[in-house]
Formats: sequence, structure tokens, C-alpha cells
Amino acid sequence: MIDIHSHFFPPLSFEQAQNIDKDWPWLDQHSEERGFIMQGRERFRPARAPLWSAAARLEELDNHGIDTQVICATPILFGYDRQPEVASAAAVMINDLALSYCRENPVRLKCLCQVPLQSLKHACDELDRAMASGHIGVQIGNHVAARDMDDGELIEFLQHCAAVDAPVLVHPWDMMGRERMDRYMLQWLVAMPAETQLSILYLILSGAFERLPTKLRICFAHGGGSFAYLLGRVDNAWKHRDIVSENCPNVPSSYCDRFYTDSILFEPSALSLLIETMGEQRVLFGTDYPFPLGEQKPGETINNHPTMSAACRHRLLSENAIEFFGERLGR
Repeated sequence: MIDIHSHFFPPLSFEQAQNIDKDWPWLDQHSEERGFIMQGRERFRPARAPLWSAAARLEELDNHGIDTQVICATPILFGYDRQPEVASAAAVMINDLALSYCRENPVRLKCLCQVPLQSLKHACDELDRAMASGHIGVQIGNHVAARDMDDGELIEFLQHCAAVDAPVLVHPWDMMGRERMDRYMLQWLVAMPAETQLSILYLILSGAFERLPTKLRICFAHGGGSFAYLLGRVDNAWKHRDIVSENCPNVPSSYCDRFYTDSILFEPSALSLLIETMGEQRVLFGTDYPFPLGEQKPGETINNHPTMSAACRHRLLSENAIEFFGERLGR
């Protein structure tokens, strides 16, 4: 199995974080096994050792039967709200720490870089440096403040990714509706899937896919959020409202061959709908490991799917990842 969506967090101390910028995220380790991701003096999220320890991760990968895992930074580290120079310096440090983490077993552990997406020049420069250093692609957030995926500079960045053959994982973050979703983790349960659908629709309805090369490999996390379930609604609106279709020359569902999603949906019927919508060649196995909202028994939804063919299962668990990342995956 090849897991294309997992996270790490380097063991930054409070002092190291403060040297980057005020209230930069850091890791408060309570023991070898447990800790908290912190933002300033506030607790953000509980953390387990695989986030910062490659040895702990590899032991669990053995237990889960995962052959290769692609890691990327926890999105709180993006730093898109900081000055470009600050975010750029932080990205260099985090990307180099990710490579060091993967050196524990460079065959089984691969990494996606992060970039200071608020600045096109800084983002392209760091992508080029990181790819030359050994990263196999890039993880980006799905928006930069109020700039969504149809923003001109974000489109230019994606064009650069295609030009340098850098696969892209788009991860939702800084979720909408905070003032109404402050309980029950509703930002993660409602707003996060909505953020992902929003990003996909901005690329489709704005006509951005008409300006992006077909060789761009771009994957949206968390099963594409609510996209597959609501695609019929979008197609219907495109057919009957010119304000939906004015920049989008083709029916929205026709663009499903331009991007990928991961498989993190947890429920067989939801995964079946995603595969029917995207095609079995466009869904990649992911886990969101090692967070509690990730798949706790990696591969369970795919391996135990009651109607999935063996060929489709093989595609999702490994073959699609090999095609998406190409020779950089080392397969």
C-alpha cells in the first residue's frame, strides 16, 4: 500500500518557534509518545510520536502493512498570514527537516514540500529548491486569505508546478464559518469538506482548467470533500443559470479527468460514489495519518469494500500513486 496523504510536525521548541516569528507553531513534548502542537501558549492539537519520530512511524507502518508513505507538513505550519520572507525561511527549514525525517528510510518515506504561497516568486523559488533537494511534490493550502484557487497568482503557481513536473496535493485549512462552528469539531466536519469542494469549483467554474496544462497532476484531499455528492447540483446550475456557466465552457462534470482526490471517506458507499464520479484511476489511497480524524486502520475502507473488484483495489492502493508521482516515488 502507498499512502499519499499523511502529516508530520518537526520537534520545534518554543524558543526555536519564537525565532521564526511571534506565535509560530511549536511542539510541546510531554513524553516520548505524546505531546501537543502549540500556537504560542495555546494548545492547538494533541500529537503522537509518529508526527516527529520517523522510527515510531516506521514501526506503525509495519503494523499497518503500508509499504510507502508520503508525508507533508501539518497545515498550521503554512504561515500564509506572515511576511513572505518569514514564511519562506520557515518553509526552507521545515522542508529540510522533512527530508531529514525521511532519511530514516528513504525508500519507504517520501515528502511533499511546503511553499510561501502568499508570494508567487518566493513560492516558485522554494518549490524549485525543494524539488532539487529530494521532495517529490508540493502540498498547498486551498486558499490564501481571501484569494481562492482561481486567483491569478495561484494559477501561475500551478502552471509552474506543471512546468517543473511537481505533483500538487491541495489541503483544506483555515476553514470558513468559524463563528458558527466553534463546537463539536464542526470546522473539521462541515467546513473542511466545504472548503475542498469550493476549491475544486473555483478551478472549474472560473475557467482556470482551460488555462492550466493537462499534464498538471493535482489531487484534492479528504475525498474531494463534498464535491462528488453535490456535482449533480452543480451540473444542473451550469445548464440553467448563465452566471454559473459564463466562464466555464463545458459542463462541470466533464472536468473530473483533470484532477485527483484521495480516498479518505471512511464509508464504502461514499467511496463507491467517489469512484463512480471520478473514475477508479483518479482516486489515491490516503489516511491523514497520524491524526484522530484519519483512517485508524489504514486501508480498511478499500480492503473491506463489499463490491470493489481486485483490480480497482490494486489501483487505489498503489497503482494510481505510482502514476501520479512517477519515477520520483522510486517504483
